[in-house]
Amino acid sequence: MSNSIEHLIEMANDIGAYFISDQNHERARDGVRNHLERFWDPRMRRKLIEHWQRADGEGLSPLVAEAVRELAGRMGAKA
Repeated sequence: MSNSIEHLIEMANDIGAYFISDQNHERARDGVRNHLERFWDPRMRRKLIEHWQRADGEGLSPLVAEAVRELAGRMGAKA
C-alpha cells in the first residue's frame, strides 16, 4: 500500500464519506477518528497529522480534518 499523502488523504476522505451519513456530527467525527486509531498503521496516522499541521489539512474534508485534529490531540501532537 502506498503511503503517499495524496493516497492517505483519499483514503481518509473515503472513511469520512462513510461516516458523514450519520446525522449526529460528533458521532460521525468520532467514527472517523476511531477508525484511524484502530485500523491505520501509526506511521500513516503520523503522516496524516503532519499534513494537517503543515498544510492546514488541505484536501481533507471538514469532517476528516476535525477528526484528525482530535487524533493529533490524543497522540500528543502539537495542534
